[in-house]
Amino acid sequence: MAEVEKAEKAQEEVKKEAEAEKKAKRAKKVQKKEEIGSEEQLLFGKYSTRDVVVEDISLANYIVLTPKENLNSFGRRKDKAHFVTKVNIVERLINKMMRGGTGQKIGGRVIRTEGRLQGKKLKLMRIVEEAFDDVAKKTGKNPVQVLVDAIQNSAPIEDTTRIRYGGINYNVAVGISAARRLDVALRNIVLAALTNAFQSRKTLKEALSEELILAANNDPNSYAIKKKVEIERIARSAR
Repeated sequence: MAEVEKAEKAQEEVKKEAEAEKKAKRAKKVQKKEEIGSEEQLLFGKYSTRDVVVEDISLANYIVLTPKENLNSFGRRKDKAHFVTKVNIVERLINKMMRGGTGQKIGGRVIRTEGRLQGKKLKLMRIVEEAFDDVAKKTGKNPVQVLVDAIQNSAPIEDTTRIRYGGINYNVAVGISAARRLDVALRNIVLAALTNAFQSRKTLKEALSEELILAANNDPNSYAIKKKVEIERIARSAR
C-alpha cells in the first residue's frame, strides 16, 4: 500500500509540474504579445500615424491610418465587398500610381502615361518613400499628415450627372459620396505627379512631393485643387 501511495504522489507531482510549465509558457506568450502591441509600427520604418488628424468627418471613416510598415496587402481582401475602404491610405496612393487609364490633356497636349508603371509596386513604394522624405525636409511635418491634408483639400463636394427627361439630356448637380470624394482626390494627385514628371526634368519623386505640398497648402497652382474648383464650378452652374 505504501508503494501505491508513493506512486500516486509521484504522479500528482508530475501533473503539478506540467501544469506549472503550461502556465509559464502562457505567461510568456501573453508578455510577448503585449511587447509587440506596445511597439508602434512606423510607416517605412520612419513615420508615425498615431498623431495624424483627419478633420473632414465624412472622410474619417475611409482614410485608413492603421500602423503598417510593409505597404503591400497582396490583394488579400479583393474578394470582399468594399475591400478598398480597409486598405491603408498610403498603399492606396501607391496603387493609384500603378494605373493604366487614358491620356490626359494638359496645356494643349495629351500626356499618355498608361502601362509604364503597371505592376511595379516595389518601385513605386520606393518612389513614394523618397517623396515623403522630401516632403518632411521641405515642410518639417509628418508627410502622412501632409497627404491627408492634401486629400481633404482636393476632395470635391459636388459633381454633375447626366439624366434624360423627355428625350433631352440634362446635367444635374449631385452630392458626392465620401468614398468617391477620396477616390477623385487621390486620382487627381497622382495624375498631377505623373503628368508633371512626364517628359520633364522633374523626377516622379519630385513631382509627387511638390503636388502634395501644394495641395496640402490649398495652393491654386495645384492641379488637384484646380480640378476640384472646376468640378464644383460646373456643378454650381448645373443647379
